[in-house]
Amino acid sequence: MDRLTATQVFVEVADRSSLTAAAEHLNMSTAMVSRYVSAMESWFDARLLHRTTRKVTLTDAGIAALPACRQLLELAADAHHLAAERTREPAGLLRITSAGSFAETQLTPALIAFQQRYPKIEIALSVADKTTDLVADRVDLAVRITNHLAPTLIARPLALCRSVLCASPAYIAMHGLPTALADLAQHRCISHAFGAGASYRFQRMQEVVEVPVQWSFHTNETAILRRAVLSGGGIGMLPTYYIGDDLTSGRLVRLLPAETPETFGIYAVYLSRQHQPLALRLLVDFLTERFSGALPPWDIHH
Repeated sequence: MDRLTATQVFVEVADRSSLTAAAEHLNMSTAMVSRYVSAMESWFDARLLHRTTRKVTLTDAGIAALPACRQLLELAADAHHLAAERTREPAGLLRITSAGSFAETQLTPALIAFQQRYPKIEIALSVADKTTDLVADRVDLAVRITNHLAPTLIARPLALCRSVLCASPAYIAMHGLPTALADLAQHRCISHAFGAGASYRFQRMQEVVEVPVQWSFHTNETAILRRAVLSGGGIGMLPTYYIGDDLTSGRLVRLLPAETPETFGIYAVYLSRQHQPLALRLLVDFLTERFSGALPPWDIHH
């Protein structure tokens, strides 16, 4: 007897507390439903249902078995969905959001490479530093740089976001090099966000240390922060994914290399693992393959 059908019958009976109601819903005879339930009980080697003339209730064994049976049906549905999608070329629209600086330097080239592999997948990429509501904004995938993720979302790690403290040669020539964290209080420093506390955050062992500084320039856009630092406006803390070429060319100089600025995770964030579009699953796998590793690609040479 088909165990998948038997599992479906058992779940329907459990949900409806009635063999007759389950039979009507499944378009089966009550006798056939009873046979499937008996087959399930033989399979589990336990009585799963208490049957009376008026109502059917779960035994302790039935209560224990029900979650696994639901999961089996979900997995079967996902497998069917996946098999059906695999028979056609991936296509459709994916709505993606990301911070502008990561989208500019890393995500956009990755998405173009992804489309070269799957040319029928259309991509709409929006950039925003604020956290996007995936439901309200109808976003399929958000690439987020954070250490605080909402528990209601599914997050797949892509890479680590490391930052460096840096300044331009012109700034260093005018103001000198800091030799310790405490020296930062005497320098002009640039802040990434409005309203942030006047401090930089560094990691020491498993703790985060806040170092007080004096902000001279505020911006909520990483590109503007980089431009302000390149222009000699002060010391900035910038992600390596964004300024690797500046460090290599000498346009920016890394400061206090023995210190480690706070590290963040880069995640692919989406709403549910159930019944994902094939295009979304392929994209998350592609980004994971492209960005993951002991070091992300942008840190290998810097």
